[in-house]
Amino acid sequence: MRITPEQIVAIRTSATHLAGDAARVWLFGSRVRDDARGGDVDLMLELDEAVAEPAQLSARLAALVSRAMYGRKVDVLIKAPNLKFLPIHTIALAEGIRL
Repeated sequence: MRITPEQIVAIRTSATHLAGDAARVWLFGSRVRDDARGGDVDLMLELDEAVAEPAQLSARLAALVSRAMYGRKVDVLIKAPNLKFLPIHTIALAEGIRL
């Protein structure tokens, strides 16, 4: 996994701040592979409750994490009961690492 312990804390703290204590965050994509280079940070925020404004939540979390990672590009995927389950969710759950 190619993120630091400090970055993990920043990601978890940001997710909890925006989505509550029950929020779960998964790192997936190239950052989970130690042999890869560069790349953005792909996160999936998993929630048990419906999300009223998923695009806004995604953008806010991406901005907070990006700032904590000195401007690194961050993509945030939301998994919630009221949102359509997509193939990318399956990939994130299968290949990702829960932070």
